[in-house]
Amino acid sequence: MKGKEFVLAAMSSVMAAAQSHAQTIDTLKKLSLEELLDIEVTSVSKRSEPLSEAPASIVVITGDEIRRSGATTLPEALRLAPTLQAARIDSVQYAISARGFNNAVGNKLLVLIDGRTIYTPLFSGVFWDQQDLVLEDIDRIEVITGPGATLWGANAVNGVINVITRPATETRDELMVARVGSSELGAALRLGAGVGSGAVRFYGKYAGFDRTERADGSKVPDQWRRAQFGFRADWNSDAGSFTLQGDVYQGKSEHRGTLAGIEFPEVTVQGANLLGRWQRTLQGGSELKVQAYLDRTERDDFLFYTPSADIADIEFQHSLPGATHNILWGGGYRYGSDDIRQGLATRFVPPARTLHWANLFVQDEIDVLDNLRATVGLKVEHNDYTGFEYLPSLRVAWKLDEESLLWGSLSRAVRAPARYDRDVRFPGDPPFLVVGGPNFQSEVAKVAELGYRARLGQTLSYSITGFIHFWDKLRSGTAIPVEIENKIEGEVYGVEATFDYQPLQWWILSAGVTYLEEDLKLKPGSTDQVGVDNPTLRNDPDYQWTLRSSFDLPYDIELDLRLFGVGALPQPRVPSYTELDVRVAWHATPRVELSLVGRNLLDDWHVEYGEFQPPYKIERNVYGQVRWRF
Repeated sequence: MKGKEFVLAAMSSVMAAAQSHAQTIDTLKKLSLEELLDIEVTSVSKRSEPLSEAPASIVVITGDEIRRSGATTLPEALRLAPTLQAARIDSVQYAISARGFNNAVGNKLLVLIDGRTIYTPLFSGVFWDQQDLVLEDIDRIEVITGPGATLWGANAVNGVINVITRPATETRDELMVARVGSSELGAALRLGAGVGSGAVRFYGKYAGFDRTERADGSKVPDQWRRAQFGFRADWNSDAGSFTLQGDVYQGKSEHRGTLAGIEFPEVTVQGANLLGRWQRTLQGGSELKVQAYLDRTERDDFLFYTPSADIADIEFQHSLPGATHNILWGGGYRYGSDDIRQGLATRFVPPARTLHWANLFVQDEIDVLDNLRATVGLKVEHNDYTGFEYLPSLRVAWKLDEESLLWGSLSRAVRAPARYDRDVRFPGDPPFLVVGGPNFQSEVAKVAELGYRARLGQTLSYSITGFIHFWDKLRSGTAIPVEIENKIEGEVYGVEATFDYQPLQWWILSAGVTYLEEDLKLKPGSTDQVGVDNPTLRNDPDYQWTLRSSFDLPYDIELDLRLFGVGALPQPRVPSYTELDVRVAWHATPRVELSLVGRNLLDDWHVEYGEFQPPYKIERNVYGQVRWRF
């Protein structure tokens, strides 16, 4: 059956079955459309505010949406945000960005898990094969597209992803999840209990992913296995509320074979982190929060490099509410120490560095009129590479009526240099073809946004945002031998739109579309021979769209469909594609859920990213899962 015919047949059968009657499953934490718009978010202004009043392009992925999507990894869950670009590269690696500049080492998107920054100082991006958690423990993921540098600092240029897990007080039960499928398997166990004035949970998780194939049919030795364990404890006292949490993990690929007499052993990763947070409401209604964490990461990749890094981070913030002014101020310090052993393809000079980051910020939210609010902020950040960076922003929110909000913003954000920009050498032994630029500066974006968010009754809501980023000092190179420098400039502009519609209590439709245009050019004096069509700079589709439909059917059955399309990538060329994901779940009892998930059902395989040639296939995948709360 052809793809379109399959979708139409599936939708028709669902509607026919659902018209008989509909029922909700009371044991699950579900949100109606109206409740979703009133959900409290914290990532826009670092204070709690309703989603409908947040002056930013923001999408919230709830824990229930993640469950109903059938996602088994954090990157797959992020695909639910239609404003994000997410391309799977191989069995576990992804390229994820927003508003352009997507590649395997994307460096303009800040990602946090419970306030812990997870990008590596190696290239200011994320090793997605080292990031995992029990998805059932996620409360929500707040995805902001656009700059958030005034509050979150450098690298929050094109967006902020803030993953927020549920407090241990909400997970006092036991949970077991197990799945097996055509290309992956996994299991997770969580144990929770109340302790005094709080609660604690412990978890363990294991996942395995089969190897992929290239488009020419050859096998790729990227089979992957990983395990992770962790805990979270939350409790309250007269001194305030406390959170303590931590994780340890380890992952390993298969042996990658031998080429020209050179052995390529397994890629291995491991790490651990520990985070503590204290919050207290003071007299007069002001609030104080202090957070600190330690993060150790290690990676052993004979082909590229073998880095180890230790991060220590502490930050505080203090809010001062008033009649017309709501002031938030704070600061932080981060210490990083790394040691990068040479790989076959890459060397870093010097191999070890100690880096320091410090910042102070202040933000004032001003009630100009009853329905007009202005937010002015400034962060001053210092790093060892470029010294002081100044990150101002202005946001204006005009509440036209109870159901609609018009907002606009002006911001300056930077992507500060990383080890890759200053210290890299390629290949690992001389003569070098690429060397880091000793004078590489921060990439700078000056951003203007205009957005409109509205709700029509209790059944329809939508959000539209137009944006333009004026870029300067983007990463480029000289003629061979290439020295990394800052001689690309230009504009990136586009539109993001999301829609949510709940025609019936048992049926919710969600849609999203993005359009992106990049107009970049080499600055005068550049000797760059690659130009702006450089896959290490960007490889982005002009458009992407998604449509999700969730049904609560009779007999405690759920059906979820996700149809999505992505435009072609320019360099390396990757064709556009359209795919369908389907999930069917039956709640056999209030505590037992059985589900069957099919991904990429319209084709045997497609390509999502062309970093390697021939590119890797992303194949159809079907798996079954049981979720048991006991």
